[in-house]
Amino acid sequence: MAELITVKVAKSVPSSATAVVVTATSDGLGRVPGLRRAALERAGFSGANGTVATFDDGERATVVVGLGPSAGVDHDALRRAGAAAARAVSGHRRLGVEWPSVAGTPDEVVAGALAEGLLLGSYSFEEFKSSDEPSRRLAAATIAYDGSAAELRAVRAAVDRAAVVADAVCFARDLVNTPGGTLTPEVFADRAAERASAAGLEVEVLDAEGIREAELGGLLAVNQGSVHPPRMVVLRYTPEESLDPTGDSLALVGKGITFDSGGLSIKPADGMIGMKMDMGGAAAVIAAMCALPALGARTAAVSYTPMTDNMLDGDAQRPGDVFTARGGTTVEVLNTDAEGRLILADALVMASEETPTAIVDLATLTGACMVALGDRIAGLMANDDGFRDRVADAAGRAGERVWPLPLPADYRRRLDSRVADIANIGGGRYGGTLTAGLFLQEFVADGIPWAHLDIAGPAHLDEADGEQGPGATGFGVRTLLSLVTGWGPDDPDDQGPDDPA
Repeated sequence: MAELITVKVAKSVPSSATAVVVTATSDGLGRVPGLRRAALERAGFSGANGTVATFDDGERATVVVGLGPSAGVDHDALRRAGAAAARAVSGHRRLGVEWPSVAGTPDEVVAGALAEGLLLGSYSFEEFKSSDEPSRRLAAATIAYDGSAAELRAVRAAVDRAAVVADAVCFARDLVNTPGGTLTPEVFADRAAERASAAGLEVEVLDAEGIREAELGGLLAVNQGSVHPPRMVVLRYTPEESLDPTGDSLALVGKGITFDSGGLSIKPADGMIGMKMDMGGAAAVIAAMCALPALGARTAAVSYTPMTDNMLDGDAQRPGDVFTARGGTTVEVLNTDAEGRLILADALVMASEETPTAIVDLATLTGACMVALGDRIAGLMANDDGFRDRVADAAGRAGERVWPLPLPADYRRRLDSRVADIANIGGGRYGGTLTAGLFLQEFVADGIPWAHLDIAGPAHLDEADGEQGPGATGFGVRTLLSLVTGWGPDDPDDQGPDDPA
């Protein structure tokens, strides 16, 4: 796994720091310590959020990072600034960060967001690079904070929490960045089980025989064309009884297609590039589950992550084939490249059988969602408006952008099949994201609130955007952690709904 930097809090910037970060708002360029406004303007620095100017006197570099207008400095602005700073000092091993004074925001919130940005912005995936040169990457950052003893404890606790969250996000990134020929379903399941066991979760891994016994017909159908046997990983987190005020439980489901060729409905060559990321939903779910104990989550959670690749050989499923999903629903496969919903169907039935308080699934499901929302925003669909809003609020607090999409009941007939209970795609070119959501909804038991996040766009970015990317982003981890740790009647993090965009 990529090694995270260490972020600490101290009374002042250490003398060992070879670079120091200071922040500036776009309307406060004349108030940057040690730097004249004219010098900043000559460097082309405007103070816009995430912009950077570096001044190096040969002994210690000063890196000025923009926060945007002072009235708009929030969690997201601080995260983006921290990430920009981390990338700007990539040639320095030790970094000092002067405290950014943000009016109206608690110091622990400032520290947590800034630390999260530093940690996520400094991530790089170098597993397959060969080099004998010693690393010059950033190794440690110290945030200078001169508060009281009680304030210092709160700030340090926020930084520690940010480190747990960032470690989970980066674990998901590592999984998604790993090539599909390396991260086979067996390897994926082993890595998930190893980390979950170390975190103290209850772990169950179904192999091919166990999957057949469990009658997971969708997972078996997709796996028919593969030489690698499938896996179903089930993780359980149970908090101490004294921590759980409601007795509620949440079920998390993630799509784990380790590589997607499209099957017999084969993708074009360009369409296969990047398809190692088709297990981004499962990676996010597993990483989030493994972080729950360290965060002291008060709500029980269980996760289901089916794993297979989608390949083609002499026994691969054919367009027109019919399989029976867990629970007895028969499905006609009209397009083998719409495979993610098939393995999710089985997982959603399993999750429903637990009768959880609510279910949320994550999947890199449809290109149509990227057409609608681009590559920075996930589509959010749900069968319950209240639960949809809770997921959107959790995403807003976490800094991950989602946008609600409908599940029109009259579109369901597009999934009608002449030979089975349901077809895996809707007729025609349009509304593919919505019919995919409607397909999944068929496998959720009546009465259970359920939300679906289509993360096809933001799971992987070609270039960095704030604390995200480039490459795998780990999208969804922070939303799930925000949702689960903030669940319950006395939600300490609930500061009202945020704009999900």
